[in-house]
Amino acid sequence: MRVIGITGWSGAGKTTLIKRIIPRLIGRGLSVSTVKHAHHGFDVDHPGKDSYAHRVAGATEVLVSSPLRVALMQELRGAPEPELHALLTRLSPVDLVLVEGFKREPHPKLEVHRGVVGKPYLFPGDADIVAIASDGEVADGAVTVLPLDDLQAIVDLLVERAIPIDEAIARGRAAAGVA
Repeated sequence: MRVIGITGWSGAGKTTLIKRIIPRLIGRGLSVSTVKHAHHGFDVDHPGKDSYAHRVAGATEVLVSSPLRVALMQELRGAPEPELHALLTRLSPVDLVLVEGFKREPHPKLEVHRGVVGKPYLFPGDADIVAIASDGEVADGAVTVLPLDDLQAIVDLLVERAIPIDEAIARGRAAAGVA
């Protein structure tokens, strides 16, 4: 298993890019999983569903299974949000894990940048950014810059620059001060 991140400001097109590159990665014969950070609360289930009733009643975890998918919901109930290194240990084996968000975590990342968002580049403030995919010119030539619409080059770079999951977990644990 290898890991690489897709980072950038909200509205930059991270999710759109990921939706476009996953089929290309699968087309190369790779299995792909994603880890997505949400800055806000979210719900997987809804009022009126049994799983929702279990959660509201106080269940710490609710595992829902069907012939099509399995979903595990874990209520934090005031506990701290798990860090990326802990979340990575929960994944089933795949060839490549794409991490969306988690911009402050220490794993290699492709920064997605669009001028219309009006935000500065995260690079060079983040030494883990290995390349930038942008819809415009990037003045600093310290990292690889790819056109945002060059999906083939982006996929090549992601596969090339991804690191083994054990290394990503070790980096995260070290940054968090966890032995």
